[in-house]
Amino acid sequence: MKHWEAARAGCRASTDRVPFASFIVCTRNRAKALVACIRSIQETCGAHPAITTEIVVVDNGSTDATQDELRRIAAASGVTITIVMEGRPGLAFARNAGMQRARGRVLVFIDDDCEVGRPYLGDLQRHYAKGDRVVRGGRVELGNPGDLPFTVKRSPVPEVFTPGVHPGGFVLGCNMTMQSEVAARIGRFDERFGAGAPLQSAEDTDYLVRAYALGIPVEYVPDMTVYHHHGRRERAEIERLHRSYSLGNGALCLKHLVKAPWLVKHFFWTVRSAMAETLFGPRFDPDLQLSHWPIVLMNLTGAARFARLWLAGRAMPTELPEVGEAVSRLERGP
Repeated sequence: MKHWEAARAGCRASTDRVPFASFIVCTRNRAKALVACIRSIQETCGAHPAITTEIVVVDNGSTDATQDELRRIAAASGVTITIVMEGRPGLAFARNAGMQRARGRVLVFIDDDCEVGRPYLGDLQRHYAKGDRVVRGGRVELGNPGDLPFTVKRSPVPEVFTPGVHPGGFVLGCNMTMQSEVAARIGRFDERFGAGAPLQSAEDTDYLVRAYALGIPVEYVPDMTVYHHHGRRERAEIERLHRSYSLGNGALCLKHLVKAPWLVKHFFWTVRSAMAETLFGPRFDPDLQLSHWPIVLMNLTGAARFARLWLAGRAMPTELPEVGEAVSRLERGP
């Protein structure tokens, strides 16, 4: 009860001034998971009442009980909740809508099937205390030990991105943060990428590549922990996701051929690894039995699909509007 009352006090303060943090949650037809996600954000806010926050939830065309649940939660919430409707299908469209509505100095992207740890907000404030202009991601653990260990990042070692490692998965989009000024400089997420879009994935990886090309550091920290309840327990489900990620990454190679030619090196390294695998070399992921060859095939497919989209001139990204622009709130807490 004390945590909840503290969260309400922090919320009232945040309505009068720019919040420190905006948690941006994009969702589609995951009402039950979304409730748990928002509850976890409310709990970390309650544990750190002096830190002002808001939650921006973007409904990307849900047809389940999402809207009913959101209105119920917002009516009783101690943390300000803004509900945004984005009818154009695609995670990048939803992320852009969330950025446009967010007022916080730091933007925090959390997926709707994730829950943040109670210390999260304190970790976030500590990492941004110096005002560093960075894109920063935190630890991602499995929310359910029965799920296969994929789309997680458990490294205990802080890292700064360099082109010597592939950017895919360096910072996961389900736990990605940055100052609003950094988001304004990088621009909108490319709406050709991401779940629900023609290129299926990699809208977050594209953002990292663009940040690095602008001289903005990309960092991983082993705290700021979220727990990912992705629900995939069959290898076939992981294989499909693996192919989807590889398609998006192949498109990135072609998109950034001039500004980030080092991405092509990673493609050729994958080809080399695939050939070695044929000669009894190691697989891409021996534990999950994921091969290098689907990566090669889907990289080529992704590059070809990007070329078609580019030639057609479809969904070209535009400049990001000023983050924190005044908008009317559809629903919010007290």
